Amino acid sequence: MQLPSLFPSLLSWLNSSVPGGMLGAPRGEDRPFAHILSKSLSSLPEHPSGVPLMNGSGPHESLKGEKDARQNGHEETDPGEDGNDQEVIVIQDTGFTVKICAPGIEPFSLQVSPQEMVQEIHQVLMDREDTCHRTCFSLQLDGNVLDNFAELKTIEGLQEGSLLKVPFPLPYTVREARIHVRHIRDLLKSLDPSDAFNGVDCNSLSFLSVFTEGDLGDSGKRKKKGTEMEQIDCTPPEHILPGSKERPLCALQPQNRDWKPLQCLKVLTMSGWNPPPGNRKMHGDLMYLYVITVEDRHVSITASTRGFYLNQSTAYSFNPKPANPSFLSHSLVELLNQISPTFKKNFSALQKKRVQRHPFERIATPFQVYSWTAPQAEHAMDCVRAEDAYTSRLGYEEHIPGQTRDWNEELQTTRELPRKNLPERLLRERAIFKVHSDFTAAATRGAMAVIDGNVMAINPSEETKMQMFIWNNIFFSLGFDVRDHYKDFGGDVAAYVAPTNDLNGVRTYNAVDVEGLYTLGTVVVDYRGYRVTAQSIIPGILEREQEQSVIYGSIDFGKTVVSHPKYLELLEKTSRPLKIQKHKVLNDKNEEVELCSSVECKGIIGNDGRHYILDLLRTFPPDLNFLPVEGEEMPEECKKMGFPKQHRHKLCCLRQELVDAFVEHRYLLFMKLAALQLMQQKANKQESSGALENGASPENGTADSEKSESEDGKIDDNVTGLDQVKELAETIASDDGTVDPKSREVIRNACKAVGSISDTSFDIRFNPDIFSPGVRFPESSKEEVQDQKQLLKDAAAFLLSCQIPGLVKDCLDHTVLPMDGATLAEAMHQRGINMRYLGKVINFITKTPGRSQLDHIFKIGISELITRSAKHIFKTYLQGVELSGLSAAISHFLNCFLSSFPNPIAHLPADELVSKKKNKKRKNRNLGNADNTAWASMTPQELWKNICSEAKNYFDFSLECENADQAAEVYNLQKITLLREISLKTGVQILLKEYNFDNRHKPTFTEEDILNIFPVVKHVNPKASDAFHFFQSGQAKVQQGFLKEGCELINEALNLFNNVYGAMHVEICACLRLLARLNYIMGDYSEALSNQQKAVLMSERVLGIEHPNTIQEYMHLALYCFANSQLSTALNLLYRARYLMLLVFGEDHPEMALLDNNIGLVLHGVMEYDLSLRFLENALAISSKYHGSKSLKVALSHHLVARVYESKAEFRSALQHEKEGYTIYKNQLGEHHEKTKESSEYLKYLTQQAVALQRTMNEIYKNGSNANIMPLKFTAPSMASVLEQLNIINGILFIPLSGQDHYCVTCPWVALQAAGSWHLPSSPALSLSPRQQRDSCV
Repeated sequence: MQLPSLFPSLLSWLNSSVPGGMLGAPRGEDRPFAHILSKSLSSLPEHPSGVPLMNGSGPHESLKGEKDARQNGHEETDPGEDGNDQEVIVIQDTGFTVKICAPGIEPFSLQVSPQEMVQEIHQVLMDREDTCHRTCFSLQLDGNVLDNFAELKTIEGLQEGSLLKVPFPLPYTVREARIHVRHIRDLLKSLDPSDAFNGVDCNSLSFLSVFTEGDLGDSGKRKKKGTEMEQIDCTPPEHILPGSKERPLCALQPQNRDWKPLQCLKVLTMSGWNPPPGNRKMHGDLMYLYVITVEDRHVSITASTRGFYLNQSTAYSFNPKPANPSFLSHSLVELLNQISPTFKKNFSALQKKRVQRHPFERIATPFQVYSWTAPQAEHAMDCVRAEDAYTSRLGYEEHIPGQTRDWNEELQTTRELPRKNLPERLLRERAIFKVHSDFTAAATRGAMAVIDGNVMAINPSEETKMQMFIWNNIFFSLGFDVRDHYKDFGGDVAAYVAPTNDLNGVRTYNAVDVEGLYTLGTVVVDYRGYRVTAQSIIPGILEREQEQSVIYGSIDFGKTVVSHPKYLELLEKTSRPLKIQKHKVLNDKNEEVELCSSVECKGIIGNDGRHYILDLLRTFPPDLNFLPVEGEEMPEECKKMGFPKQHRHKLCCLRQELVDAFVEHRYLLFMKLAALQLMQQKANKQESSGALENGASPENGTADSEKSESEDGKIDDNVTGLDQVKELAETIASDDGTVDPKSREVIRNACKAVGSISDTSFDIRFNPDIFSPGVRFPESSKEEVQDQKQLLKDAAAFLLSCQIPGLVKDCLDHTVLPMDGATLAEAMHQRGINMRYLGKVINFITKTPGRSQLDHIFKIGISELITRSAKHIFKTYLQGVELSGLSAAISHFLNCFLSSFPNPIAHLPADELVSKKKNKKRKNRNLGNADNTAWASMTPQELWKNICSEAKNYFDFSLECENADQAAEVYNLQKITLLREISLKTGVQILLKEYNFDNRHKPTFTEEDILNIFPVVKHVNPKASDAFHFFQSGQAKVQQGFLKEGCELINEALNLFNNVYGAMHVEICACLRLLARLNYIMGDYSEALSNQQKAVLMSERVLGIEHPNTIQEYMHLALYCFANSQLSTALNLLYRARYLMLLVFGEDHPEMALLDNNIGLVLHGVMEYDLSLRFLENALAISSKYHGSKSLKVALSHHLVARVYESKAEFRSALQHEKEGYTIYKNQLGEHHEKTKESSEYLKYLTQQAVALQRTMNEIYKNGSNANIMPLKFTAPSMASVLEQLNIINGILFIPLSGQDHYCVTCPWVALQAAGSWHLPSSPALSLSPRQQRDSCV
């Protein structure tokens, strides 16, 4: 298919300055396309330096690693990927330096890359402090003007050292003048956080600089050295100390000094005299501005083709003639500098501050992050914001002509880009990611406009629920059951969950990425209690009836079904990775129709000739635990746990992770069964019937295998057997006829036993239509359908008998350490457990031995259960509220949910109160009625009763509480944590202030405390596949102990991630964290600090300022600060991490022990012994609870406490703690272990010191002032010894290698930790947890 005409401008748009774009990013942080490429495969021979990437490895190692990773990931590679030759296309493009000469400033050098565009140099000039006020200019080389969208490599004569001139500025057009004003406004607002608090333009918050007092690098304000130790104030705020019950909210968003912006102007706005009349247009007037300076001077400004000048208009009289003097200036800033001395001074200071900020504080994030709290802000006048609010401008039109974007065409065109080699794949992935982030932003804005009533429906005469909308080329529909479409599946409830199921299907098909098969751009937005689905529009779909359009699948859930050979061919390519079985169903005429998806999946060929699939809500097989079917018996494991259970809808599906885990589990079973049979055959090879029958017990097989080992030396152990099976399976699959019948029989039996659809190889697939209401299967498929039913039952049982116990075991081992509801949900989802099983997970925890070691999981589970139940109620509650009553309704709900005040009253505007009295019968009117005030009658008792019944009905868990106070008491919950959870889940933003939840005399929340309600958005996250393969290869290298090579590969991955995602992304954050860790292990502390600082900033910006990941990042940064002798900064960061953890969860969490050990050690290092003991003893108590009093972790805690007592010369206490530690080491590791010996030596030393002290005391008592006192050794700890202990508790041990200057890991954990045990969201977790691995160091 020919690429549409959009393509030529694609590259220029990819670099556009809209949110998430490359140009919005400051120089150096977000390297452009070719620069990344030139760096990314620098190991290849074409690279001019000739230096291979790896130490001592072959030059193609990185590509080999990439390939291995690709194979390990079970991904099918493209046909073009087999040769390395194709991978080196533009690799020789290396960067070069050009000189830039602009008016009024010294010429400066700039590093560029051949594949950058001229436009990117423009952006650099617009970002520099000395040239930022110019926007309308061109670049010239040897007198020739350069095309903005030309790549540098295409420009003749441009080379190393070329001089680019910025000649006399260009004349303005209306478009250029508007861009200029917008840019000046952005510069004036560059330190103002209001856009981040308001969730606008992909701005988000970061508070790191408040705690580090600026940048931590060399450019920062200062670097603390150890010599400044006596000036450090170590006292933490009272609420951070162990045992404090106070949980202030204001500390969450400390006020940054830079945010009190220097006021440059009072008002800058468009004049009411716009647009210029015809006669003034002919004089070159483009538009008029109105300005009030800080000195209170009111001026009117004309933007003309030649620049900006003062005119003689006032607010009430129009006189466009130039004032005297008119101060004609090409830049608005230069004009304002001349008329306002305060502007000149403050604007200059503002730009200095702007460029001092870390670039990661100002780059836009790819997707909007919303804050659930915000301070009270003054609403300032802003001409650009006002203009944006009343136009459909989406940050795009300035860069590409044309008003609205054809989203569908963009989404599909980017998928069609070539992908034969690395450069092509990078460009393609970058384009896909860019379109998706733009589409998500547009869809979110449109969905809010739809619910707020600002978009006209395309069927306005129908009932509100049934209305559909088109805005900005996006189709919007509401989550209600229109025309009884979901009648058999649960009505409105099914219609509400169908969009998320569909989104999961889109996500999955996009990930498989089959050429020629297209999905719709899909975003699901929850806003003000409504669910809105936003989809791109298939060309021609609106002109046709649906019945005519659908050529594959069914529009009535299986009554009429059609198929199409092209769709079958395309879908068959997806069936193996998605484990979907090709099957036949009967249509209403009893004809057999072949499908390779569920019947609801529809195939439509658009007017553009593309094959689209939509309605992918049943991509995954049904979950039989929540789908009772008459006459079907469930397995025993399910019955024991009370399944099958009637759910409120019939669209419950298994998660993709569960399907994958189940298939993997079956594969291991298949291998074991086949290995046992092969061994039996070996053992009985003299007998004629040697094959083990399928039903034979494993015990016999094992006995035979043991016997065969002694008889036949060829089979050493079970592993050899598995290898043989693998070889055998491959031989049979290749079907070369060399396999003997007995071996075929072995594979056939094993296939049958595990439910494989093939009898010659392992291949498990699911039929998604099994148990679908209305779907009938032909008689010929009876046996196959029966097998499929059994497979679904087995999968349902597998979830209960393997996955849930596995999750709880991982929590018990501390392999999984959730800290809040979101991280618990992520842990469940990674194991394929849906949130509807939450009640079962909590019940399982209560019955687990060692229940107290799961207290934190239990507490998070209960909190999640309560807030999710409350969210379900809140959703329907909000649907009955009109816009003017929104803040009153939300504050009333929160009072009923969290306040101790027994009878909060909703404050309705007076006219609504009147209508309520008159219309008592109108409470239950349909949704969308403006006068519905039923919400006002809710009471706390009623709400909590509903929460308890929702918890029972939905999660099958009985809550033992009737109000918020009881819940907090019975389950030891914090109300502030519940407030955070409910706000994040519903999109509510509240005022940043201290809330008194326990006041029984007045309600906690008022209307003024509710600042905003944001959308909660679900969307597809496109992946950077090549970057991820590099990342995995790097992890593998690190695990093998090749740190330097691993580090190189991770650096490559970082470059590729940057290239695809721009500078801000959660996966880049994981990459930076890992790089920092590797830098630290290899002894490069300053590089570790720099990378970790970026990781913290990115985590705050992309995940949220108090996300559990951010807390972890703060802890790592503190360690690297300490190693760099920045002690007070390290303490500030640790105190911040502790505050965030107290707010998000509370004190009683295993991770708090590690945090307190860190704080205690640093305080010990700065000789704050009493304070240090408070933290270390708290860590000891928490470790004893969660790891058992006999664990090695507790032994280390005892030792740390003993060291502080020794420094205080309290030897008796020190001896007591060290003895405890010694006993643990001796019992756990034996007397001859190094740790036991170290502890024994330390005990001897303490005893000597104690005896010496006693002697001295006796001498003093005996001889008084004449005593001959021997000096005692009171050792203040050295920084090196404190750092050594910090490394141990954080799981880092290294030794210098003789004759080499870098370090090697001796601790197995660090290799794993460095290889990313805090893994990318999309990567599988490593087998050991941070906790287990740290234990191995202890």
